[in-house]
Amino acid sequence: MKARKLLMIPGPIEFEPAVLQAMGMATTSHVAPNFIETFGNSLELMRTVWKSPKGQPFIVAGTGTLAMDMAAANLIERGDNVLVISSGYFGKRFKDILDCYGANTTILEAHLGENLSLKIIEQELKIKQYKALTITHVDTSTGIIVDPKPIAKLAKKYNTITIVDGVCSVAGEELQQDEWGLDVVLTASQKAIGVPPGLALLMVSEKAMQVWKNRKTPVPNYYADWNNWLPIMRAYEERKPSYFGTPAVNLVVALETSLKIICNEGMDKRILRHQQLAKAFRASLSALNLTILPKTTAIAANTLTAVYYPEGIDGAAINAKMSESDVIIAGGLLPAIKATYFRIGHMGSVSANDLLAVLGALERALSQLGHPFELGKGLQTFQMELLNTNQ
Repeated sequence: MKARKLLMIPGPIEFEPAVLQAMGMATTSHVAPNFIETFGNSLELMRTVWKSPKGQPFIVAGTGTLAMDMAAANLIERGDNVLVISSGYFGKRFKDILDCYGANTTILEAHLGENLSLKIIEQELKIKQYKALTITHVDTSTGIIVDPKPIAKLAKKYNTITIVDGVCSVAGEELQQDEWGLDVVLTASQKAIGVPPGLALLMVSEKAMQVWKNRKTPVPNYYADWNNWLPIMRAYEERKPSYFGTPAVNLVVALETSLKIICNEGMDKRILRHQQLAKAFRASLSALNLTILPKTTAIAANTLTAVYYPEGIDGAAINAKMSESDVIIAGGLLPAIKATYFRIGHMGSVSANDLLAVLGALERALSQLGHPFELGKGLQTFQMELLNTNQ
């Protein structure tokens, strides 16, 4: 019997043993030569993961919300027009953050389970000049993925910078920042990057850095100000000691460890693994007569799946029985429908065996609660999907 449960929520995720070992090392000085090397190497590895050789990386102690806050604080000034493209809870959060800095924010909200059409987005961009638009690449609340590539193309057409919330996508979904023309792509350590919570990670394009340099007013946030952080990032990358705020030393060591694992796997191979596992997992849920929140599989994320509870079955009972089987899943997040669905994360170092364990526990829970389906059908479908993929 294991002493711990399998954590299958959309972050924090299950971490590689080597990453956890790095977290447990004796903490060194933040200006020790070995740590400076680790920090500098992490910045360089980020460019590989983001596919942004020209980008400026930032590693700052904080959460994904801090990463969003940093993007808004540094690039937006009071009175700027900003368009928020929302497919769930975190689009609305970006609006709240932008409003704090005095932006004139317009939010375009997709209908539940859907994405906005490019036509609707372009119609809005034609109305007035927007300084920036934000995209939630994968909204953790809905399990919906938005393709940022065509939106970035539109943004360029209308001279608008793009800010991508990649918290639940970076290192798990296809991303080519420089090639697609994305100006800021941000994330947090505890998702597909594969490091315990505590790091805000951003990659900023040359264009966005120029927008920041051309501000007319000071950045109204001391901790988030790139004027304070950029010299630190440059110093560490040049392998020189520097200080503004003490970095999360052990987390940065763990970050380097995880980024090496990611880069050794190879980005294309890693993205394909996420796609194949997610496709097989969605097929298995359908075999269990379950419905996912995205209305089509084409807009279903590959890093997590949002699933409606079966009608007439208590969702809390399903979660409890999953926990009894040593599998932890997440409940819903959208306030209006929070009690009607649950979420399962499958990102980072996730394996087919992890998802088989989830499916086994889910089948037992559903069977015990009286949900009609053929016992073993989900497991069989998952296995067959993967076998067909590998042929």
